[in-house]
Amino acid sequence: MKMVMRSNYSCSLAGFRWGAVVITAITVGWLMTSANGVLHKVGGAQGWNQNVNYTEWSANEHFYVGEWLIFNFDKRYYNVLEVNKSSFESCNDKGFMKNITRGGRDVYQLTEDRPYYFLSGRGYCFHGMRLALVALQDQQQLPPAPALAPSTNAAAPNSLPSAQMFIFLSATVISLGLPLMWDVDLFKSYV
Repeated sequence: MKMVMRSNYSCSLAGFRWGAVVITAITVGWLMTSANGVLHKVGGAQGWNQNVNYTEWSANEHFYVGEWLIFNFDKRYYNVLEVNKSSFESCNDKGFMKNITRGGRDVYQLTEDRPYYFLSGRGYCFHGMRLALVALQDQQQLPPAPALAPSTNAAAPNSLPSAQMFIFLSATVISLGLPLMWDVDLFKSYV
């Protein structure tokens, strides 16, 4: 009979593996109970640019509290400002509520059940760079029609899975893969 000796390191590694499985299970539970987890790419493939019909784009999307918007744009030229309804209608960028411009790939979470209004300042709003949408509390509500923003080009609707799926997959790979990388001999001892 062949006797296999396992070091304390191997035993603690097996314990680590079970701990990693528990952490993965907790992560999965958190993901299942958290917000909708949808990331809407504003403007679809065209992003946040001039001459995109954001009214048409938003009409093909459904927005709920807890979801995210991502604005992709060239920060040298454009910005993203949250404004009130009257500033939105007149393309006034002076009294904005919040400047969400950070680096050209900026995310914004819809935290309340209400209308949201965004525009790009420096005159770009007049070239169609404005977005009105309504975030709903749950999927049973029907959204009112958004304010019109005339433009010539239509953007394809596009919703991306949120970062939550990425977190889940990363946690799973790490929790199951690290023990394999650290101690291959542990698994050889069972063969």
